[in-house]
Amino acid sequence: MKRLVDSTTGSHGNVQPTGCSDPGFSRTVIQWQKKHGRHGLPWQQSKDPYRVWLSEIMLQQTQVATVIPYYHRFLVSFPDVHSCALASSEQIMAHWSGLGYYTRARNLHACAKRVVSDYGGVFPSEPEKLQALPGIGRSTAAAIAAFSYGARAAIMDGNVKRVFARVFGIDGYPSSKPVEDRLWQQAAALLPETGHAAIQAYTQGLMDLGATVCTRTTPRCDVCPLTKRCVALASGRVDELPVRKPRKSTPTRQVIMLLLVDSTRCVLLEKRPPVGIWGGLYSLPELAWEDGKTAQQLHKKIRKAAQPYADVDGVVPLEKVSHGFSHFTLAIHPYQCTLKREGHLVSEDSHVWYPLHQIRNAPLPAPIKKLLERCDSVS
Repeated sequence: MKRLVDSTTGSHGNVQPTGCSDPGFSRTVIQWQKKHGRHGLPWQQSKDPYRVWLSEIMLQQTQVATVIPYYHRFLVSFPDVHSCALASSEQIMAHWSGLGYYTRARNLHACAKRVVSDYGGVFPSEPEKLQALPGIGRSTAAAIAAFSYGARAAIMDGNVKRVFARVFGIDGYPSSKPVEDRLWQQAAALLPETGHAAIQAYTQGLMDLGATVCTRTTPRCDVCPLTKRCVALASGRVDELPVRKPRKSTPTRQVIMLLLVDSTRCVLLEKRPPVGIWGGLYSLPELAWEDGKTAQQLHKKIRKAAQPYADVDGVVPLEKVSHGFSHFTLAIHPYQCTLKREGHLVSEDSHVWYPLHQIRNAPLPAPIKKLLERCDSVS
């Protein structure tokens, strides 16, 4: 029989209200991290706030294995906050292409500029000042301050929420405000009182436990150092906690995208608005999809839309591409257009004819880059 839990437990038999300090908890996490935690990640090899900040921004909603090559490439081109601040938005976006959640890249660039202009290129050590910078939330500010300066500040990312929800038996969806407030209260109360090294090991240990042991599916409870105090394990609720977000149906948006390739093997790219999906990146020109249109009507619509940029000779539909976002699915209907002659001159601010053989280096969303690479290989 399931046991409903509305409190936190220091061990199977000792129930405590949420927010109580428990020095044994942090000691256990620190000892485990020193012996079993991750120590070889590239951003762990330096306490340079710039490198710590870069890794924390890239790791938001993105797995470590995906981030590592992007992190290395970014540092080759922008080794410090000054070079990052001086880069063009196109250069930053090109290095972020494929990593997703592009608002992070725009905020990262704005943050670098602020650190240079307001702090002389030195990241502040106070979490409150870090949190005031673009793209840095409460948990990210705490992580940067802890790893760079040894500041005593609590983190609360998805991994930590999962650990706390299970260990302390915290019901409710973790991102709802009442539950999140409770989790933050717990996180602040459990911070170790000791020095910089302990704070850093504790912070990293929480992340490591959530990422490698207390995972969303098939958690490794047999090797977890917190089993003796885990409410979810004691009550048979490991699979139920944390409570998952209520499911909603995912809508689908449909668009037409035009592949205008001229005789010099250049494709027309259009810069997207600075906000919204793929904001600030280049993509293919888009048209609204209309159900019920005949092929002849579609081709006429495409020719008319392309007229300012190229004289279209033929229109060939390509295989539909679907790309999932967090709140909807984008269904792309690509149409490759053959041109009567070389493309017209365009404004460099909003449109550009880009060589297909260099498309890998273009600041494009990943699905568009893959579509164009496939187009180049078969043409």
